[in-house]
Amino acid sequence: PKKSAEVVFGLLSNAKSNAEVKGLDVDALVIEHAMVNRAPRMRRRTYRAHGRINPYQSAPCHVEFILTESDVAIARPDSDEGGRKKVSAKKTAKERRDQI
Repeated sequence: PKKSAEVVFGLLSNAKSNAEVKGLDVDALVIEHAMVNRAPRMRRRTYRAHGRINPYQSAPCHVEFILTESDVAIARPDSDEGGRKKVSAKKTAKERRDQI
C-alpha cells in the first residue's frame, strides 16, 4: 500500500528532524515501540441517484512511534547479500520441464 507507506515514511522523517533539533544522534535511533489505533470515523454524506443519500465515512487512525537512542550501532545489510530471489512454484516447474 503506497499511500500508507508514504504516511509512515513522513512520520519517521519528522521523528528524525525532531531528534536533530533535540541534539540526539540520528544514526543511533531505534524504533522501540510502534502502535496504530483506530480513530473515530469521520461521517459525511454522498448523494446518489433518485434522491437517495448514502454514508461516506473515512477510517482514520492514530499512529505512534517511540524512538530511543541505542548504544549498539546496527549495521545496514549489504544489498547484494539479501538472499536469493523468490521464484514462484509455477516458474520453477516450467524451468525444470525446459531443462529435460
